[in-house]
Amino acid sequence: MALKVVSRIRFVRQHLLPAKLMYCSCSDTPSMRAPADRGSYSEFDSAIRSLKNNLQPERLTRVLDSTSDSSLALRIFRWVSHQRCNIHTVDTYSCMISKLNAVENQDEMGSLLSEMVRLKVPALEQALNKLVQDLSSENRFDEALLVIQHASSAKRKLSVLACNAVLHGLVKQGKGLRLFMLAYTEIVKAGVLPDVEALNLLIEALCESGHLDLALNQFGRMSKKRCTPNSHTFEILITALCSHSRADEAVKLFDKMLQLRCTPDSSFHAQVMPLFCNSSKIKEVIALHQMMKDANIQLSLQLYSALIRCLCENQLLDDATMVLKEMIASGHAPTASTYVDIINCYCTKGKFHKAVSFLEENDVTESEPYNALLTWLCKNGRLQDSVNYLEKLQKLHSRGLIDCESWNIVITQFCKEGNIKRASELIGRMVVSSFAPDEATYSAVISCYCRLGLYMDALGTFRGLSVSNLSLNSESFSQLVEVLCHTQRVQEAIEVFKYHCKRGCSLTNKSLDMLIRGSCLSGKIHEAVKLRALAVCTGTSCTFFTYDIIIQALLHLKKEKYVLVLFAQMLMEGCLLDGYAYNILLRSFLTKETIFEAAMLFNRMVNHTFVPDQEAFELLVNDMAVFSVLNMVVQSLLKVIDTSGTVSPRIYNIIIYGLIKEGFKSEACKFLDQMLERGWVPDSRTHRVLVRSTGGVGAREFGEAYQTEDDDIMSNILLEGIER
Repeated sequence: MALKVVSRIRFVRQHLLPAKLMYCSCSDTPSMRAPADRGSYSEFDSAIRSLKNNLQPERLTRVLDSTSDSSLALRIFRWVSHQRCNIHTVDTYSCMISKLNAVENQDEMGSLLSEMVRLKVPALEQALNKLVQDLSSENRFDEALLVIQHASSAKRKLSVLACNAVLHGLVKQGKGLRLFMLAYTEIVKAGVLPDVEALNLLIEALCESGHLDLALNQFGRMSKKRCTPNSHTFEILITALCSHSRADEAVKLFDKMLQLRCTPDSSFHAQVMPLFCNSSKIKEVIALHQMMKDANIQLSLQLYSALIRCLCENQLLDDATMVLKEMIASGHAPTASTYVDIINCYCTKGKFHKAVSFLEENDVTESEPYNALLTWLCKNGRLQDSVNYLEKLQKLHSRGLIDCESWNIVITQFCKEGNIKRASELIGRMVVSSFAPDEATYSAVISCYCRLGLYMDALGTFRGLSVSNLSLNSESFSQLVEVLCHTQRVQEAIEVFKYHCKRGCSLTNKSLDMLIRGSCLSGKIHEAVKLRALAVCTGTSCTFFTYDIIIQALLHLKKEKYVLVLFAQMLMEGCLLDGYAYNILLRSFLTKETIFEAAMLFNRMVNHTFVPDQEAFELLVNDMAVFSVLNMVVQSLLKVIDTSGTVSPRIYNIIIYGLIKEGFKSEACKFLDQMLERGWVPDSRTHRVLVRSTGGVGAREFGEAYQTEDDDIMSNILLEGIER
């Protein structure tokens, strides 16, 4: 009997327990548990039946591909792993890993990769390389690094091409230097020697993160890594140097490139030539152009335009016209801006007649080059020539050689010279020629009227402009407001201001100050406050002088509390206060109603390292003592006295006496000590209160209670002032 029991136990251990463990490993893990719904179970059961009849790697790959649920696919994959005949290959592992990658299951991916890299098959490294490249192309860089790490741990060799795919993706996606360096370190740890492309990517990552000197250092060490810089290496560094205003270093690097006989490719030319043009490196620009011609590299329209502009800016007119001919011969039609560059070059040299001939010979049909020529004629005092040329162009109006701007160029010049009669004649001819005066036309005329003092004509022109719903430019707008204020026509100035503010036009600070001052002097202080707020809304920045005009007007009317509201607006709008501003505001707050605000402002002033002038300081101390708020500014008073050194004994006596009366004996003693150190003694009144205070009981408690009550009053006043 005992033998039978022992034999049964052995059977259980040898057969049933391994079977149970195998079952648990196949179905009881989180990823392998039976699906909750019958449909998934049916799909799993169907897949297993089809595989049992044909357990081949190709068949398994097809089954995994056709399985929509990745968890179910992993369960099928694990079932195959526990069959006697393990058919897994690099293809089945790659297929399963790709499925897990699609659902971002890195934990299971890591587990499968750990198994995959231990396979002893010839195609393993090729499959790992492809996996890295595929993941990089999908911007799954974390997963690609996971493959590299597992391959490295198993001493599997990856290709530099696959690793570069990761680095390239990180740079192009702008993932930052930290992640790039992590990937680069993992690749080096995996035993992959970087090639010139990998080093280029490293240099590019350093440049893009602002570490340009480190990038140059890596460039210098390329030879130690048995790599020779190529055209792209120089392109990256030269581009970075130019973008960091280090064009001279870029030129030296370009010279080194030529010394190494490194031939620039088309990408280098397209990237570097515009940068050298913008930096006016004319010698290098000409060299690059010649190299492109020698290599039969066709310049783009953009490169031709940049080259011609650079040549013109360096007064190389003959070279510019030669390149223009080459540009046209290559099939590129020059843009209007290119013709403008050449006209500017002609006119800079004073060759106006040749500029005219150039436009005629090239049959230019855009108006911009002709307008550039008209502008140069006006600027060089050849106003009659500009009129004659305008008339000549007018005869060719059907070709669209002139526009409204052409007329405005000449009209504006007459207005600048104060010749309003000729300007008006041209406006008449402009209208006859079917061109309606626009904002530039009206702005020029009104500006001329303002300079001539003809404010009524300026105002009449403005009203004609408003009928057409047009606006003036900022300069003319400001001039009109100023001339109206000068002539005491404040209401008309306000009319002009409000009209333009509705259209978002801004006013100069000087003009705004004149308008607000005029409003205040005419008794329209509330209007002045509204005008200032309206100006801020349209982008006109207010200086303290703007606020000061309103503050002085409010003080004149004994409306100190409104100054408090204005001060709150100043702080909200970010107005910067200097010593002058603090002194003005401090004086305005030294009233019974705003004394607490004066105390807070004084503390703020001292904290911002500003000190009141002597007169303001003495006034402050007197008023603070009268209203028993010296205790609020004790620390600021000490700082001012320490820095100024010009405090009189009278001020010391006021401070000491006031602080004792307020119940702050210890603070009063600090000032007493300073006073005695300077050889001064308290006056009789201060002396008496000092002697009496030694036996005083409850003074501090009374002071604290009084301070709390005053704090409440201060808060209420401030709130009331802001609400108004």
